[in-house]
Amino acid sequence: MSDTKTVRFGLLGCIRFASKFVRTVTESSNAVIIAISDPSLETAKTFATGNNLSPETVTIYGSYEELLNDANVDAVYLTMPVTQRARWAVTAAEKKKHVLVEKPPAQDATELEKIVEACEYNGVQFMDGTIWLHHQRTVKIRDTMFDSGLLGDVRHMYSTMTTPVPEQVLERLTKEAMGLAGAIGELGWYPIGAALWAMSYQMPISVRALPSSVSTNSVGTILSCTASLQFGSTATTTAIVHCSFLSQLSTDLAISGSKGSIQMNDYVIPYKEDKAWFEYTSGAKFVDMHIGWNVTPERVTVDCSGTPETQEAMMLREFTRLVEGIKRGDLEADRRWPDISKKTQLIVDAVKKSVDIGCEVVHL
Repeated sequence: MSDTKTVRFGLLGCIRFASKFVRTVTESSNAVIIAISDPSLETAKTFATGNNLSPETVTIYGSYEELLNDANVDAVYLTMPVTQRARWAVTAAEKKKHVLVEKPPAQDATELEKIVEACEYNGVQFMDGTIWLHHQRTVKIRDTMFDSGLLGDVRHMYSTMTTPVPEQVLERLTKEAMGLAGAIGELGWYPIGAALWAMSYQMPISVRALPSSVSTNSVGTILSCTASLQFGSTATTTAIVHCSFLSQLSTDLAISGSKGSIQMNDYVIPYKEDKAWFEYTSGAKFVDMHIGWNVTPERVTVDCSGTPETQEAMMLREFTRLVEGIKRGDLEADRRWPDISKKTQLIVDAVKKSVDIGCEVVHL
């Protein structure tokens, strides 16, 4: 019987981005990487060397199947292209491996439902890799602004995720590599998820891609898109979300409430790993003659240098806590995480559908 205090991970995919996960696991006290895999054995070996993963303690596989057949692996981290994630996430669940998968976890809601069903049927935990939800700043905002009533009712949100891709690379972004939703899935996952988070995961009643905002490459992959989301039976709350491979890096999140407002420009990945902050106002108004404001933004800083930890470490801690509890028989898989993923995916799909039908409104 395996040690319930240590979660033994296997990596499905050895892309460069996975190095951050390796670092996070290496620095943890209750997780260890015991296997890595890639369809190219040479890629896996190069990744192992570059990340100081010794062949004496880490098994290197040249196929995903071999790793999933390793009975010593408790959980897997999936980083292969989104077009392959559903197949291997389902297979991993069927092999009784807990599933931590990069976002977006699937190409559409149908694929994601198959993953979640497989995880639930086999009693394993599912979680996607939206790390900012686990940051202590995110928790602090919820406590300071939402639960306290300082923000009031959410009225409007504006959120972005943009990152530039070299022009010569844009034409190589195919649907086979990027998935059907293109930038809406790969980048839009963040601003859509942020709007849902701000609304305590209340679903919008409708979404619409803004016609002039949609850009594609010559093979039809969506490179940029802005969408509006309407919440509430009378659309009393709105959100504008923007994602793009054509703009400089931006991760903005602004939330306006009936009593206050919140502003961040680094909600996805903080400017600094060891600390993060947000700014807020409450009861703001113009002073006489409209020559200024009656308040200036308050800054709240969260120290991440020791405890609390980085958002990657916090995500790993939550995932391993659940896996350890399931291994001991104390816990069942937490459905909150797959529910969040499914709601996010439904909105991604709705924005993509709006694009497909000429940027008409899609009702949910």
